[in-house]
Amino acid sequence: MSPAAAASRTLFPVVLSGPSGAGKTTIRDRLLAEARSPGFLFSVSMTTRAPRARERDGVDYRFVSRSRFEALVDSGAMLEHATVHGERYGTPRDNLDRAREAGAHLLLDIDVQGARQVWEAVAEALSIFIVPPTAERIARQLRGRGSESPEQLRRRLTNARSELKAAAEFDRLVVNDRIEEAVAEVSALVAEGLVPARRLGAADRRYVRRIIGELDAL
Repeated sequence: MSPAAAASRTLFPVVLSGPSGAGKTTIRDRLLAEARSPGFLFSVSMTTRAPRARERDGVDYRFVSRSRFEALVDSGAMLEHATVHGERYGTPRDNLDRAREAGAHLLLDIDVQGARQVWEAVAEALSIFIVPPTAERIARQLRGRGSESPEQLRRRLTNARSELKAAAEFDRLVVNDRIEEAVAEVSALVAEGLVPARRLGAADRRYVRRIIGELDAL
């Protein structure tokens, strides 16, 4: 994108969050790949956990030691950071600078804790909470990974419930029933621009409460 084109529109970070198994990473990848989407630069997060099969350092995550991660936090070099499932995750602050220089929206795929820190640090961030159509979809996706032990699966389902309860703090809710429609909806929300307040409507809040109820039944 040319500097003139970048100057003609407002750039802001776009935060995708939601429970594990909701499909936010798939939505992220589709947004980055589709030409119809607004210009995005993916924010590669940093983590202390070990890489999973096929994950590449510097592409999927930046994998670092816990001591290195904590040193960056102490120096103020992290835009956000959180502990999830016993491991440290965060966003280097210079990711935001790179996106602005490229004339693109910084696209973040992060957990609820990190999302809160981003919109506190960057007032113009647009936060979008991704949910599946049913709680069973969450459980099925997590089981399908095949990389979690029974104890890890239980912990992730418990954490999914906590994350769902935080949905009302976000700007917008997107239900990921059909991936193509969810991607189009997120893209349209970004094109629409920033919203004046972080508060989901009553219908969206009822939808989330239903998913939580289903998760409790599981």
